[in-house]
Amino acid sequence: MNMPLDHLAQGSSGLALQQNRVLRNTYMLLALSMVPTVIGALVGIQMQFSFLAGNPFIAFMLFLGIAWGFMYAIEKNKDSGLGVALLLGFTFFMGLMLSRILQVALGFSNGGSMITLAAGGTGAVFFTMATIATVSKRDFSNMGKFLFVGMIVILLAIVANIFLQIPALSLAISAAAVMIFSAYILYDLSRIVQGGETNYVSATLSVYLGIYNVFVSLLHLIMAFTGERD
Repeated sequence: MNMPLDHLAQGSSGLALQQNRVLRNTYMLLALSMVPTVIGALVGIQMQFSFLAGNPFIAFMLFLGIAWGFMYAIEKNKDSGLGVALLLGFTFFMGLMLSRILQVALGFSNGGSMITLAAGGTGAVFFTMATIATVSKRDFSNMGKFLFVGMIVILLAIVANIFLQIPALSLAISAAAVMIFSAYILYDLSRIVQGGETNYVSATLSVYLGIYNVFVSLLHLIMAFTGERD
């Protein structure tokens, strides 16, 4: 009579082990992905890399095309070592793209402290969301559609502001991005904990994008409010 209960307990235990393994591998690959990001950023700063600075609209569209191309290739190869290699290549590219805003920040007399503050703030956001996702028993998967709509609105606002060049709109976009992508980190980590995401390469890609966008948006806000010129 106890056989079904035994099988149920074993199945539940196996699922918990799989979720823990995916979460652990995600954190390990996420930490590893920061290495090519930092290298890419340092290379970009040394080269004074500027991605089609003369035409921001084409630069943004080309950036999105390359980024989505990488993401598509990563998803297609997520079950093989090639997926990991593509992910690390993507994070190097993202580090290279990050160098532009870092160069701007370093142009301020307190540039180093602002970058450190943005990194610390991003770390705090990630730790908070990871704790909520792990400790809370809630399923945050119902946030997906709302967050996707929010991300599309942010992308459209970015494109519009390339032409409008309204400083207040730029700050509003950054503030909204911090909130949306912080919630995305919670959503993505919750999916792992709840068993909705079983591939650590896909999970790492999603969480990495959330962290990256929170950092960039936080740095933009910090520069706007605390940047000091010599």
